[in-house]
Amino acid sequence: MLQVTFPEIVSVMQSAGSTVPVAEGHGCLCGALCVSDDYSLDRWLEELVPVEEGEGVADDVAQTMRLLYQDTVRALRGDDMDFQPFLPDDGVPLEQRTSALSQWCQGFLYGLGTARPLQPERMPKSIDEILLDFTNISRAEVDPSGNAEEDEEAYTEVVEYIRAATQLIHDELDAVRSDTDVAVEESDDDLDEDPESLH
Repeated sequence: MLQVTFPEIVSVMQSAGSTVPVAEGHGCLCGALCVSDDYSLDRWLEELVPVEEGEGVADDVAQTMRLLYQDTVRALRGDDMDFQPFLPDDGVPLEQRTSALSQWCQGFLYGLGTARPLQPERMPKSIDEILLDFTNISRAEVDPSGNAEEDEEAYTEVVEYIRAATQLIHDELDAVRSDTDVAVEESDDDLDEDPESLH
């Protein structure tokens, strides 16, 4: 059971001046947690909330976001398999829910790719197809001429797929998260590389 609702997080992020869609922000958190055991609330907030130099996130904003952060970590890393992507309720029009679902997948891929630099060869091949699916879902739209009932069923199936696939990715990357040698550090060789070769 989540301690916060989707509209509550929308309100808090808007009050903080964030331009990141809520679903995308949650996807980012989930992707980051899949590759990093120490991805903190503060790092997540840095991605979401703009702050002036020398200032921090307002206490009320941080407190509310902490609840969602804690719920997500608990669900993703617990034994109950009750993880759910943070998306609008079913009462919201399907077009908006589909847009949020797409944004969630965009955020997940971003968080997975940026939270911790990883050597590609250390990533399990078993998740390649899932990540391709997430990429395709990130471009999903509702066909206005489609069958409403069928579209609702399809949406429900995709959400369930994302839920199960995210849990699977998290479990598959357990060894990656615990391996301190997989992070790609900038080496002296990198610094000596010919700048022209980077373009």
